[in-house]
Formats: sequence, structure tokens, C-alpha cells
Amino acid sequence: MAEVYFEFLQIGSYVKVTAIDSATMVEISVTGAASASRQSLQQLALRRLEYVLAKRRSAGGGPPGGHGGTTA
Repeated sequence: MAEVYFEFLQIGSYVKVTAIDSATMVEISVTGAASASRQSLQQLALRRLEYVLAKRRSAGGGPPGGHGGTTA
């Protein structure tokens, strides 16, 4: 896996963790309790990112251009 960037944003009693894979620019977010350790939240986000990347690989690589998102 390429380099992964993490962002932690505390919102009240929970923390939103965003993980971005630098090679594919796939981005995921998870939330957890603000009382949880930073390491456990980072591991949760990394596992989710790995899951999403594996799912995209098995489904044929995801949307054109390699970026996720929704078009309206």
C-alpha cells in the first residue's frame, strides 16, 4: 500500500478520522468515541481503507478516473 494520510477532527464527544491512500486518492471516514485512543481510531480507519481498496480491486478498479464520489 502507498502512503496513507490521516486527519483527526474532534466534534463534540466523537472523533472523525479520514484516511486517504496517496496512490489512488481513495478517501474513507470513520467515527469513534473521543475517549478512544488515537492509535485504535487510526487502525480502524486503516482497516476500512484496506477493505474499500480490496473491494474496488475485486470489482474492476472502481469508477473511471480512479476517484470515488457520487455524481448528481
